[in-house]
Amino acid sequence: MRVVMFGYQTWGHRTLQALLESEHEVVLVVTHPKSDHAYEKIWSDSVADLAEQHGVPVLLRNRPGDEELMMRLKEADPDLIVANNWRTWIPPEIFNLPRHGTLNVHDSLLPKYAGFSPIIWALIAGESEVGVTAHMMDEELDAGDIVLQRAVPVGPDDTATDLFHRTVDLIGPIVQESLDLIASGEAKFTPQDRTKASFFHKRSLEDSAIDWTWPAEDLERFVRAQSDPYPNAFTFYKGERVRVLKASVSKGVYGGTPGRVFIPEGDGVVIVAGAGARFGRDHGLVVERVRTEDGRDLPAREVFRTMGGYLTDRP
Repeated sequence: MRVVMFGYQTWGHRTLQALLESEHEVVLVVTHPKSDHAYEKIWSDSVADLAEQHGVPVLLRNRPGDEELMMRLKEADPDLIVANNWRTWIPPEIFNLPRHGTLNVHDSLLPKYAGFSPIIWALIAGESEVGVTAHMMDEELDAGDIVLQRAVPVGPDDTATDLFHRTVDLIGPIVQESLDLIASGEAKFTPQDRTKASFFHKRSLEDSAIDWTWPAEDLERFVRAQSDPYPNAFTFYKGERVRVLKASVSKGVYGGTPGRVFIPEGDGVVIVAGAGARFGRDHGLVVERVRTEDGRDLPAREVFRTMGGYLTDRP
């Protein structure tokens, strides 16, 4: 088949690599210009550079749909468009243009976690598995019929970085197998159960602020979900931002006001957590390693040297 690819960052790069290694012909690549957004500066393997290395024409666009792009797409005469991590809406006049439509590759187990940063949101929510879905694009974002889906389990100590590496390794096989099924006419298009759908927004700095009224079990996942190189979970101590790099659930139950710097335990310092803490019902969060505003990674005990005081979500 003749294939046009829309994509960005490492997800798009892996997709394009799979297409280039397949028996299909990549005739045009459309990708975004480089961005200064925090989440777009990581996992930033260049789709444009890879395409140019292989002599594939490249167009840079923030949004599709202009006259030049439409002309180039029609000239490319694609049998299929393949998209992965394209950050803006693709209109019907584009996704319906190819003979076989448009295949979108999304790093969640659709219909859950449509939208942005699905691995981070899924880990925060305590999902037992994450994965990658190849589905046909329609007018509703991440809602089209599923061609293939693969899952990987979430372990008790997994970070978002761990899960990124496992899921990104699924992209190549899923892309190649999906294209072969579509080309051969053997693809089975399974409608999504929309009663199970969820949609998540793009993450921003505000989404990383720790809310100490959450139970410690949820906060421990919240920290793991924002592992380097992602922006870390953070709190404020004596007016200074402190990023939490490693934490665990306390062995003891500690009552009091959420956010209180309470007592040393194990390798860290217990912070009172949970809405039930005032009634002695919740475990605390043992903060073990932090990053200070000046970029130093330190044991929490070197930062919280005296017990008392509070961690807050504002300076």
